[in-house]
Amino acid sequence: MKTWMISKTAKSILSKVIGIGLATSMAFVGATTTVYAKKITLHGASQFDETHSYTRLMRRFEELTKMYYNGPDELEFVMHLNSELGLEKDYVAYMNQGISVDYAVASPSHMSTFSQMATLMDPPMLFRDPAHWSKVLTSGVFGPIEEDIYKRADIKIIGYGGGGIRHLIVNKPVRNMSEISDVPIRVMGAPIQTQLFNAFGMAPSVIAYSEVYNAIQTGVIDAAENEAAGIQQMKFYEVGPNISLTAHSITVRPLAISGKTLRSLPADLQTAIIQAGKDAGAYGRVVEMTEGQGILTKLESEGKLKTVNFTERQKLIDAAMPVLEEFFADNDAADLYKAIQAIE
Repeated sequence: MKTWMISKTAKSILSKVIGIGLATSMAFVGATTTVYAKKITLHGASQFDETHSYTRLMRRFEELTKMYYNGPDELEFVMHLNSELGLEKDYVAYMNQGISVDYAVASPSHMSTFSQMATLMDPPMLFRDPAHWSKVLTSGVFGPIEEDIYKRADIKIIGYGGGGIRHLIVNKPVRNMSEISDVPIRVMGAPIQTQLFNAFGMAPSVIAYSEVYNAIQTGVIDAAENEAAGIQQMKFYEVGPNISLTAHSITVRPLAISGKTLRSLPADLQTAIIQAGKDAGAYGRVVEMTEGQGILTKLESEGKLKTVNFTERQKLIDAAMPVLEEFFADNDAADLYKAIQAIE
């Protein structure tokens, strides 16, 4: 029986080989960890500063996504404020293309470029009151609209902000249907907006949001319409100090993410984002709904604007109903209109 003896030289060589092998194994383990742990950067955009409810909603979305996500990747959120990347219509176009903006809050009207159904979310006089609006947004009734937007725009709605009650911003007091008759007013780009303000007897024109202040100041229009946060942020009260309390609309402002972005992310991060979007939307709705009246009261107490009671709101409702019914029917959504109105 032979006994294998290892010389000192052989031991030294073997020791080095083993050492190299261990070092290589450790390096491989480290490299494997590095490959799977990466930094994911998501870009958001807002027309406004940090104080606006839409920006605050998105900041909450960022916080909740980090809280809900337990994966190995590092998350970085970059927010582009104060229209650095353009306006909401630009954010929608960027999300559709999967460039520059990954997530944003945007008016449904700006999504109508791709999906006509998007404008069914919040035309004037769709909601009876804030309670009805809140129940609609949590009912899932907008599911068909969400699917159409995702299909045509490749944009995924993950939550709903809004809650601003919109009133008329006018350079003179208007209290009734006679006084708003033929008043030139800026409206958003969706055709339903023009149709409804025509039905109210006004003279609507589509003008970019960033140009509204100058348009009123120079007499191109006499009026616009917005919620309290927008009136404050854009200082519309300086050119239209009479706020006619028509309460003609309660805003729905989807928080959306690019479909191309979402599909590129790990499955567990996608799940976290969808849940965070839903919860951040609820937060944003509470913020805007509860703070809106306080903003108007504060601005009025400072002498910056004057609120004017509109005494014939029911006539606005009566004028809007046939237009809304026809609009939903033209979009093969007559049943959707009935479902929205049936929510108690």
